[in-house]
Amino acid sequence: MRVIVVGAGLAGLTAATDLAAGGAQVSVVEARDRVGGRTHGIEVAPGSWVDAGAAYLGERHTELNALLAELGLKTTPTTMTGESRFALGHGDQTRPGRFPPLSAVALGDMFELLDELTRTIRLDAPWLTPNASYLDSVTALEWAQRKLTHPDSQLFFPLFLGEMMAADPADVSVLHMAFYLSSGGGTRYLNAFEGGAQQDRVYGGAHQICEELAARLGDRIRLGEAVRAIRQNSAEVVVCTDSGELRGDVAVVAVPPLLAQAIDFTPALPVRRATQFTRGCAVKVHLVYPGPLWRAQGLSGWSVSAQGPLLSTVDDSPADGSVGVLTGFVTGLQAHRFSALNTPTQRGEAVAHAAHLFPDLPPPIGFYVTDWVHEEYSHGCYAALFGPGDWIRHGPHLRTPHQRVHWAGTETSTEFFGLMEGAVRSGHRVAAEILTRHYSLGGTA
Repeated sequence: MRVIVVGAGLAGLTAATDLAAGGAQVSVVEARDRVGGRTHGIEVAPGSWVDAGAAYLGERHTELNALLAELGLKTTPTTMTGESRFALGHGDQTRPGRFPPLSAVALGDMFELLDELTRTIRLDAPWLTPNASYLDSVTALEWAQRKLTHPDSQLFFPLFLGEMMAADPADVSVLHMAFYLSSGGGTRYLNAFEGGAQQDRVYGGAHQICEELAARLGDRIRLGEAVRAIRQNSAEVVVCTDSGELRGDVAVVAVPPLLAQAIDFTPALPVRRATQFTRGCAVKVHLVYPGPLWRAQGLSGWSVSAQGPLLSTVDDSPADGSVGVLTGFVTGLQAHRFSALNTPTQRGEAVAHAAHLFPDLPPPIGFYVTDWVHEEYSHGCYAALFGPGDWIRHGPHLRTPHQRVHWAGTETSTEFFGLMEGAVRSGHRVAAEILTRHYSLGGTA
């Protein structure tokens, strides 16, 4: 059996590895000149790497942790020792822990409303959730305007959604918001460091996962070949790239929905996989210092701001403390604005923001921006955002094979949607789907 995998991110390489282990002849085609997809490492100092893309994992991410163990990769805890900084329009404040200086009752009510909503979602088929049509027709902003009456919850809700989903509340449906939170383990798990989804990072960078998988696959991976068309008939599938054609028995498309939608399929897809708005919305900023200097002032490096550009910051310094790395997240509307600026202006805004939050910081010795909004072969990060109507229109078809074409990617996973864990699970799923289907039809590898 010949299988062509489109996309060399976590989902595609996991699927390719499983298929090769099952006896298939595998080829992987990737548009970029690197593997990794929405994982990407930047070397900010000799031997010190930061995650410019996906970074965090927790104990519930069992398939990802199993893969790390298999590859011999280690994890390191996300540092959260010290006090946090908040700039929420009421004067800057320093507080222990991560709870903002806002009404605990108001935020408690907000999280209870979110928890009630997430408990109604049918994870295996969100479009079959009771009242799904209504939930998918209303934006998270409209929901918040109706449900959140206290000024503090109204202030904090978009900051929370920006941190969790890289979403502006006006861009996602209530169904998608509730599904995303539920799929990831609930609001408390997703938002937590210790014991939560942000507990650990991959020691040396998450980009190593795909690099190790790629090393095992060797010359079966072809980089720098964007897929333009996929043709199929009763006998084979033909994947057309900028460099030529690959012929196989089955294809796996493991790229974000908007990229999959841009491929010219013959026969045509029965249902669209995305609209022009089905994209993520995040920019990641890394400010590098001689060391994690904020710790000397008893600060953790964690901050939340109501004004841009950095919605939040976190200490992503390497475990040995050889340099200090303050990672800033720019999401939602701020991401669109920030990504349109030139590099000197981006640096000026980000450095000024960090210096305001952490007044004793000197100018950084390194500055890096990863603009996922305009990344040609991602169309956003953390994951594609589903706007009003998207789940009803596209949801039932996200995993349904198109004849010889099968689908993978974190957006096809109903478990840990949008996370590295979801990508890995989707790769395992699609490989098992293909191998089971092939051998059940009496095929041989």
